[in-house]
Amino acid sequence: MTPPASDATSSSSSSASSSSMVPPWLAALWKRSITLFPLKLVGNTVATLGFFPLYFWIMKNAGQAWVLPLTPVDRLIAFWPWLLPVYLSLWGYIALPVLLARDMRELTGFSLGCAAMTLLALLVFWFMPTAIPNFVVETTPGTSLQFLKMVDSAGNAFPSLHVSFSVFSCVVLARQLRAVGAPLWLRAINVAWAAGIVYSTMAVRQHVLIDVLGGFALGVAFGVATRRRGAAAVPA
Repeated sequence: MTPPASDATSSSSSSASSSSMVPPWLAALWKRSITLFPLKLVGNTVATLGFFPLYFWIMKNAGQAWVLPLTPVDRLIAFWPWLLPVYLSLWGYIALPVLLARDMRELTGFSLGCAAMTLLALLVFWFMPTAIPNFVVETTPGTSLQFLKMVDSAGNAFPSLHVSFSVFSCVVLARQLRAVGAPLWLRAINVAWAAGIVYSTMAVRQHVLIDVLGGFALGVAFGVATRRRGAAAVPA
């Protein structure tokens, strides 16, 4: 039975109204998220799990590490174990540029950038091993912080890959959010999240200022390099 014309018109207008209520930038982010999703999920999982064995092998087998000196900034930053969740949130944060990659080219660019940063940092860890000073921090037995201190020791300090990944992800995410016309508050959250991760590396006594600056420079360098490659590929 064919519905009355008035009902059909009402249904059509209500559907158009509901779709118009979704901000264009949110619809664009959703479209990016579902594009190549199985590949993104599998690739990000394999890359993350594959990173740790090599990282810890180098930490265990590299030569004698040079202990990095403390700066006045390091002495000003208080030990704040409550920032551990922020520190660990990197592994969710770094997945966002993967999730929001628009196409295979963008996904490949970010993945190769992370791989190149990792390779460069691992070479430094092997040929110029460094470590942070042996901070005396109180950790409650059985907590996540105690586990982190036991597993991820003071080695593989400079440059901080934790900082490199967060800064590189921030640059790429900023580019993605700007491309879809995301509001300013969302772009500010992106920067604040990355800044929180960077700060947390020192607040939980996993890094000192010298290796944070090294990681920051590495992340910015690769962020700029990938932007230039993307701009060069756009036809005039």
